[in-house]
Amino acid sequence: MSILFSILLFLHIVGAAMIVGYWIATMKQPTVHPRQRDGAFVQLVTGIAMMGILPLLPDADPNYFKLGIKFAIGVAVAVLAVIGTRKVKKGEEVSTGLAHGVGGLALVNIAIATIWN
Repeated sequence: MSILFSILLFLHIVGAAMIVGYWIATMKQPTVHPRQRDGAFVQLVTGIAMMGILPLLPDADPNYFKLGIKFAIGVAVAVLAVIGTRKVKKGEEVSTGLAHGVGGLALVNIAIATIWN
């Protein structure tokens, strides 16, 4: 189970990199890239899978309150990324707040994951 958890964690980090990387790359002209939406869904799916496997790991002491907050932020990132991607697809302008909401909330989620013990 620990190997599966490690693979899921790797993919979870890749999803975060997709979101934050594109956010930083487009910071001067903020927009939402379709890969940010994909990264958000990768994060949600792998996060849910890791939450399911966590109780089966030896020495695991999951903080479900923290995981719940991370899940809620992840859902918000995914919703904003879908909205932004749809706007881009229609040729509409993506507001700065929406673009920064996707990247900024993803960054907050990374901070919660790494700083909150």
